Amino acid sequence: MSDPGPAVIVTRPEREALPWAKALQAEGLKAEIFPLIEIAPLPDASLVQAAWAQVPECLALMFVSANAVRFFMAARPPLMGKLCRAWSTGPGTQAALLEAGWPPQQVDSPHALSEQFDSEALWAVVADQVRVAVSRPHQEHGPSTTPKVLIVRGADAQGQLAGRDWLALQLEAAGAQVLQAVAYVRQAPELNPAMQQRARQAMTDGSCWLFSSSEAAQHLLAACPGLDVGRARALATHPRIAQRLLQAGWGRVDLVPAGLGAQAVSIKSLA
Repeated sequence: MSDPGPAVIVTRPEREALPWAKALQAEGLKAEIFPLIEIAPLPDASLVQAAWAQVPECLALMFVSANAVRFFMAARPPLMGKLCRAWSTGPGTQAALLEAGWPPQQVDSPHALSEQFDSEALWAVVADQVRVAVSRPHQEHGPSTTPKVLIVRGADAQGQLAGRDWLALQLEAAGAQVLQAVAYVRQAPELNPAMQQRARQAMTDGSCWLFSSSEAAQHLLAACPGLDVGRARALATHPRIAQRLLQAGWGRVDLVPAGLGAQAVSIKSLA
């Protein structure tokens, strides 16, 4: 049997980390989970329910993650009528939309083989859709002549919106109105002594920390003060994440694709 190589530590929220680690293992890699983002419902569920009142006026809803889909759709009013278009930045969010019953022909997402799954890739898919709506506004988008896009996202434990504003800026520049809805809370997990010990060991044993969010790396350092990241290895699924890890002092940072199949191949190729 071939050597699976160093451990790949998957830092996604637990619901996403478990299947991802199993999939990497099926590709012949040694993978373990170490969730560094905890997903929780909003303290006040009425806020999500109120956001649904804006949906009939929208050209599209943009979901930043699969969790945004799950928590938002869980609050869907029982008599909600026809759904508008739904946008997602990647296959995980797209799958969550389809699982939630969103009509496939109304879901826009970057191609499954895209090099990156991010706002830039999504904008390349939906930009013309927005420009057409702005140039020929329809009454179905509400009393306003300006097409509206509702971005459904998470917030941190202090209630600050999580994620980038790049897409919102593109939409506004194109003439659309951007609305925001918070569907869930992203917070730092509490690490027990065994997890803290594993984190310290993984700084020097050759393990590769897989980050699909720079927020997860921040949570790790906050939960384990004094970690010697200068001797550690990290894998980043996006150039921005890689840049932030390097700025935080990680000793080695490799960029890997976001998609599972290409990611596994890339990790295997790393010496």
